[in-house]
Amino acid sequence: MPVSYPEYLRLDDLLSLQESSEDHDELLFIVIHQVYELWFKLILQELELLRDSLETDHPGQAMSTLGRIRTVMKTVVSQMDILETMTPVAFNAFRHRLEPASGFQSVQFREIEFRLGLRGEKRIALLGPGSPERARFDKLSGEPSLWDSFLRFLAARGWPIPESALERDLAEPVGEDPAVQEVLLEVYSRDPLMTALCERLVDLDEGLQEWRYRHVKMAERTIGAKIGTGGSAGAEYLRRTLFQPLFGDLWAIRNRL
Repeated sequence: MPVSYPEYLRLDDLLSLQESSEDHDELLFIVIHQVYELWFKLILQELELLRDSLETDHPGQAMSTLGRIRTVMKTVVSQMDILETMTPVAFNAFRHRLEPASGFQSVQFREIEFRLGLRGEKRIALLGPGSPERARFDKLSGEPSLWDSFLRFLAARGWPIPESALERDLAEPVGEDPAVQEVLLEVYSRDPLMTALCERLVDLDEGLQEWRYRHVKMAERTIGAKIGTGGSAGAEYLRRTLFQPLFGDLWAIRNRL
């Protein structure tokens, strides 16, 4: 029997998930954040495809996938415009019902950061020891980040990526490497296809930084300097995450190109 549109999308289930009070703006808040989590789910799927594309030497697929991730991130950032239609007074009318919930607890966003190379014990401290989420992140700690996969991809194509970069501790955050930067300068001068792929990575990096900036400004606009609902420093905590590039080597070479 042919499936109907509501059945295919499971609309009854989906539309039953927005349980809110009679507060008009709380429904807006819930819908926006549920949609964020759906976009995060899609980004995680695309990041896995991107990793597989690099590991199997399919640069065309990698380029296409990076383009999709960047487009999704632009959509995620633009949704801040909708949140900002809610005044501070409107948000504070239901804010107490969130505590101690916080976007800081989004496991999917934390996984996106982890897969992109923002790693370290501090980033998973909120995950309960022995929990399924902690076990997943412990497993991810032994897998290459996107940058690690990209360096391995370049090495497989004959670029002299230093062994120290290829064999680094995968559980640690990705840092800058002057030796890698020398190789990237050669890539930019000799290989247009790899250069284009590098620039797509810069697009992705810039997209995450745009998200962080809009998140900070939205928080400042809505709660000012108040403590976040999860007990974080609120906008001040978010401000500390600004201008932390994912792929520092690609930014470091800019003044030498």
